[in-house]
Amino acid sequence: MNAPLHMPVDPAGFLAVVKGQCGDCNTGGMCLSTGLDSGSKARFERLAGQHRRIAAGDTLYRTGQPLHSLYALRCGFFKTRRRGPAGDQITGFPMAGQLLGLEAVGTGTHQSDAIALEDSVVCELPFAGLERLFEDIPGLHRRFYRLMSCEINRQQHLMVLLGHMRAEQRMATFLVDTGAAYAVRGYSPVQYQLRMSREDIGSYLGLTIESISRLLARFTKLGLIRVNKRAVVLTDPQRIAAMANGFSPCSPMV
Repeated sequence: MNAPLHMPVDPAGFLAVVKGQCGDCNTGGMCLSTGLDSGSKARFERLAGQHRRIAAGDTLYRTGQPLHSLYALRCGFFKTRRRGPAGDQITGFPMAGQLLGLEAVGTGTHQSDAIALEDSVVCELPFAGLERLFEDIPGLHRRFYRLMSCEINRQQHLMVLLGHMRAEQRMATFLVDTGAAYAVRGYSPVQYQLRMSREDIGSYLGLTIESISRLLARFTKLGLIRVNKRAVVLTDPQRIAAMANGFSPCSPMV
């Protein structure tokens, strides 16, 4: 059985994660060092040797801070928040295995806040050292480019989500995408925990918290999902996927 994505309740277990090496990490094939030979991986491990514990509610970095490091999320959950003229907006919910801080690479300063949704551990990757490794390890550089491309695609996906989809389609897409993120990590795509609040989901989807509550209640009534606090079960994943793709129309909420 896979280790849980959330932090262990046992403090001793949590400290073991903090002190662990790359070989103890559960992110598997999602790590930036995946596919490297043993010598290159050892160099990467020396760079990533400093692990930081971020308590739930604490901020890893803030908008405007200079880029010193990128952060590989070893375990736990975060939300990223971007400030704008219309107010703050949640732009993502990074999970274990993802790289935090990529938005700062182009400008040299962070363009968002990264806030832990639960006790988490990150591997700090000093960016200057990472760039030196890129020069010596082309495979690492290529994988970094792929991660950058995935982040660009995710942001474009979010723009389409907010700009062209109705509320029901946004929610269906969010549920499907969340399940897919869990599946990549070896967990069920149809039964999972929502670590974020409904208010955060609403900010991410461009909807009010009242709309999120109504949508969850409506999906439950239609037999699409079951919800118990933050535990969600997709009871009709095929129909939810069809709704996300726009193939299963849903009458407007009243």
